[in-house]
Amino acid sequence: MIKNLLTISLLLSIASSYSYSGTDLFIYVAPNGERIVTDRPINLSGYELEESKITAQKAGTALRHQNNEKNRQLIERHIRNAAYLYDMDAALIKAVIRQESAFNILAVSKKGATGLMQLMPSTAAMYQVKDLYDPKQNIYAGTQHLKYLLYKYKNLKLALAAYNAGESAVAKYGGVPPYPETINYIGKVMGWYQEYTN
Repeated sequence: MIKNLLTISLLLSIASSYSYSGTDLFIYVAPNGERIVTDRPINLSGYELEESKITAQKAGTALRHQNNEKNRQLIERHIRNAAYLYDMDAALIKAVIRQESAFNILAVSKKGATGLMQLMPSTAAMYQVKDLYDPKQNIYAGTQHLKYLLYKYKNLKLALAAYNAGESAVAKYGGVPPYPETINYIGKVMGWYQEYTN
């Protein structure tokens, strides 16, 4: 724990003092569960690669936002606060996050959607998000966007379709686009939503 805290402090110091342009970093999970940050690959039994070729800033973020009880509680609090602030159902926000990122703060899709609610850069810019990996900023912006879509379509399935496939796709097909991914997405979110409201 102390080693992780020292590593986080060092990485944050590096990231804040200058723009890191050296060798990319790797994060490994050691056999004892401890995270190791290194500037070269580790080829030892029991060491599992978690993140590769990342900057010092992202490595610091990864260590700071580990999947532990403290951070899970923090995410829950941000969800509740966003729900209250934007008059949304916390269970719906949670369902979207579960489907979008499985609560992985550092999730990044092939298309560039980032963070807990998988915000695209253009969407993040609309809501003035400065750090896509910051759970609070990501959840608040994602919640605002979801609220906007619900207000626009007055229909949960259409709002979810637009969140997944984009508003242009919903307009093109005059409803839920016939994309297997989008249809599956809506079903999954609705399922999680029902689970969280029961």
